[in-house]
Amino acid sequence: MIFENTGLVGLQSDLQYLDESAAKAGFIRWQWEYYRATYDCKIEDHQNGGEYFLRINTRAVEGKLEKPDAVLAIEAVYLGKATFPHGLEYESPVPQPVLDNAAQRILELKGLLEA
Repeated sequence: MIFENTGLVGLQSDLQYLDESAAKAGFIRWQWEYYRATYDCKIEDHQNGGEYFLRINTRAVEGKLEKPDAVLAIEAVYLGKATFPHGLEYESPVPQPVLDNAAQRILELKGLLEA
């Protein structure tokens, strides 16, 4: 599920501040390479036992990721259900409590990045 109109897409931040802000909002930088990084936030569905990941894709617009002053731009925000043994599935319906939690995390990160 792709989140539209989050206000995050296009926001830019240096790597160090983005890492700190993302951590405060419950995200970790999971996958990364020299010019792009993915931040994930695990959301558990306590009613049905599923796990979902709110994922934010970023790309370096200045510098490389090994430097804390590299500037990253957010490209996409989406949510997927964890599948065994590893992977995400994006087509199944998402329970409302998970969507509410994801929306809260998005707003929290947006507020931190716009401060």
